[in-house]
Amino acid sequence: MALEHGTKAPSIKAPADSGGTYSLASAKGSWVVLYFYPKDDTSGCTAEACDFRDSMASLTKRGVSVVGVSPDSPSSHDKFKAKYDLNFTLVSDEDHAVCESYDTWKQKSMYGRTYMGVERTTYIIDPKGKIVATFEKVKVKGHVDEVIARLDELGA
Repeated sequence: MALEHGTKAPSIKAPADSGGTYSLASAKGSWVVLYFYPKDDTSGCTAEACDFRDSMASLTKRGVSVVGVSPDSPSSHDKFKAKYDLNFTLVSDEDHAVCESYDTWKQKSMYGRTYMGVERTTYIIDPKGKIVATFEKVKVKGHVDEVIARLDELGA
C-alpha cells in the first residue's frame, strides 16, 4: 500500500549517477516527481525514462525535478543515462532501503515464480516535502502525461 497523501516524504540520502549523492532534503522548496522502476535498460523502464526526458522542458518550467530510483548500481545508471541522454538524476538503491521506505519493494510473480522486486510507482512531493499524489502499478504508456496533468491540478 502506497504512502498516504499529506504525509512527509521519507528522507533519501543515497548514491546517484555521476558519482554523486542524492538527498531529498536538497529539493525542499521545489516539486519532485520521484519514480521507482525495476531495472535500467529494459524495455518498459527505458520507455518511461525517455518519456520523462522528452517532457523535461515542460516539467522544469513548472519548477519540477525528476528523480528515478532503482536497485541498479551507480555505474549502471551512468551507462543508462549516457545511452539515452537522460537529463535527470538516477538514484541507486542496491540495498532496497529507499524502495522499502516508499513501499515499492514488493513480492512479484512471473511464470509461476515469486521474487522480490520494484513495483513501478511514482510519487509527487510538494515543495514542503509532503506526498501529494501517488501512481501505483504504473503502466508506462501515457504515464508522464498523467503526471503532468496531476501537477497542473496541484498548481505546480
